[in-house]
Amino acid sequence: MEVPNDGLIRYLYAFNAERILIASPKALAEVLVMKNYEFIKPAQFRNGLGQLLGIGVLLAEGDEHKRQRRALMPAFAYRHIKDLVPVFWSKAREVTEKMTGLVESEIATSNGTADSDGSAEKPSTQHTSVLELGNWASRVTLDIIGVAGMGHDFNAIEDPSSELNECYRRVFQPDRNGRRAILLQILLPFWILRRLPFKRNEEIREARALIRKVCLQLIEEKKAKLASGKSTDKDILSVALSSGGFDDENLINQLMTFLAAGHETTASAMIWAAYVLCINKDIQTKLRQEIRSKLPSISDQSATVTAEQIDKVAYLHAVCHETLRFIPSVPLTMRIASVDATILGHPIPKNTTLILAPWAVNRDPKLWGADAGEFKPERWLNEDGTFNGSGGADSNYSFLTFLHGPRSCIGQKFALTEFACLLAAWIGRFEIEFDDPNFDPDIAGGVTAKPRGGLKVKAKVVEGW
Repeated sequence: MEVPNDGLIRYLYAFNAERILIASPKALAEVLVMKNYEFIKPAQFRNGLGQLLGIGVLLAEGDEHKRQRRALMPAFAYRHIKDLVPVFWSKAREVTEKMTGLVESEIATSNGTADSDGSAEKPSTQHTSVLELGNWASRVTLDIIGVAGMGHDFNAIEDPSSELNECYRRVFQPDRNGRRAILLQILLPFWILRRLPFKRNEEIREARALIRKVCLQLIEEKKAKLASGKSTDKDILSVALSSGGFDDENLINQLMTFLAAGHETTASAMIWAAYVLCINKDIQTKLRQEIRSKLPSISDQSATVTAEQIDKVAYLHAVCHETLRFIPSVPLTMRIASVDATILGHPIPKNTTLILAPWAVNRDPKLWGADAGEFKPERWLNEDGTFNGSGGADSNYSFLTFLHGPRSCIGQKFALTEFACLLAAWIGRFEIEFDDPNFDPDIAGGVTAKPRGGLKVKAKVVEGW
């Protein structure tokens, strides 16, 4: 159903609370760029997420946000991200080989092909094994943000029962009672909600204590290394420490932010990429062919993959961007008018709630054309097959996945490059299809959108790479 509008759609929410959906590029430009500090994150949002993320660059407001972002920008410059590609590829190789071993061992066991000495024969590539990709995606992205962000390997790929990995699984995949507690945030003030005897509150308190302890330990270790003159690390923490712009409490908040936001969003993107590639098998096949023709084999441990090599795999970037357009990891975010303001000349009273919805904007036929509802990587390619970066849309504000302006995602280049490396490794090695042919995702509520219960696929190792 199409709602006539001039860029703003007013509607009433629970208890007749007024909300404004921002629906046009011009309106988005005002909210995200021209007047971005007039529209701030809601207190409930900041307080709730702040328990796990700290008040780092994602949740800071006003001058404090400007200061934090300015100090962190060097760590996220593309020239720096390019230096992290070997880290991304190394972890992509590690998780893919680990998954391959699991697939092959399960196939060998199910086929009864173990030799008398207990070793397994190499299974036929015509057989498959079931993998739950959400778990693997979370583990590898946690390891990547650990190494690339803090210079520390959390070893979640090898050990899924590690304390930090289990901590994030509990808080980002709440049970039914946990989801009910989250919904109560709409109705109750934060100071009341956090004092109620909910198991969810205890889980959050325990998670916060553990994450802060881990972050402080990482800071102390990095400081000692820098003081000894032995550190030449290029991770985010080293750059932040070298800037001199943060005290320990500030640094803890930044690390908490990057640990949580930096691995959950990319993990979600990996799940949805696998989902759309299971539906579009022809796209999956074409992507695998291009990956194998332009990147070294994942089996070649001596091969070094560079940013320049990844950049040349145009169809890979097209698939990644189309996934992020088609199913953005964060479906919506909110803002509150901190003062009496205007948008497109319409008065917006103080405390009015604004809704920014990437899921809606990214599929708007007015912005993307009649095929906006189709998964079509080719929209990101020029006629000569090179990557065009715009998807054919006329406005930057047509693609809202990373937002825009001073509050845009500071880790956008990091996430896109990491995503490309991981997807290349997985699709280069595996042919995947839904374990349940009739799979229809039930979207779990939360900051990031994921299928409830994860994504189970039948994975077949494709030989020769």
